[in-house]
Amino acid sequence: MDLPILYEDEHILVINKPAGIVVNRAQSVRGETVQDFADRYLHLVPRVVSVQEKGAESIEKDIKEVFSDRSGIAHRIDKETSGCLLIAKTPEILGVLLTKFRERDMGKTYLTIVHGILVPSEGEINAPVGRLPWNTERFGIVVGGKESVTKYKVEKIFERKNSKFSLVECCPKTGRTHQIRVHLKYIQHPIVGDYLYAGRKTARDDRKWAPRVMLHAWKLSFDHPVTGIPLLVEAPMPDDMMRICS
Repeated sequence: MDLPILYEDEHILVINKPAGIVVNRAQSVRGETVQDFADRYLHLVPRVVSVQEKGAESIEKDIKEVFSDRSGIAHRIDKETSGCLLIAKTPEILGVLLTKFRERDMGKTYLTIVHGILVPSEGEINAPVGRLPWNTERFGIVVGGKESVTKYKVEKIFERKNSKFSLVECCPKTGRTHQIRVHLKYIQHPIVGDYLYAGRKTARDDRKWAPRVMLHAWKLSFDHPVTGIPLLVEAPMPDDMMRICS
């Protein structure tokens, strides 16, 4: 697997992850992952985790172990999400990047296609996100969930199959799992093709003409971890989203 590179220097690498590729290795994952690509590209040797380590959850990991476990990958995006993914080339750089994400010093901009017309066309969604007690594979707006904020702006409104849709720019100010998907569902404008949150019938109908969750990690903006120079990396909108919006 040869993944497109959007930016590279001696410290960091930003790839354009295609939809359909899983980021991290797991026993349940078949096929090559972004982590496999990173190991090969950075000439890393995957670390074998012992039984003792797996059971020692209270032991804080050294950054070198974290780097090896993650193959330098600084954050995650879902399998069906395309776009920018940031990878550190050394443990020290990974530590800096993880701090940036934790302190919300990393600008993330997504493009997504949703059902309906958002009103107002620009706004902010502030609602706590957490795992659903009755289905731990899904997230939702729950009492006691973690603070979650997403800013949005409608870029385009179009019609398809006698229904209205919107191309929306989303900027999550927090980094909760499935945050954008859950927030857009919460305001009754689910993402096209979202098999978890759009509703079973809607998602099934969507999949007849939209092959995946229509979500794209469009831009990453941050200060370089070594030079401090502001960087803006952009992954062009993929062909499948372009075809739907045209």
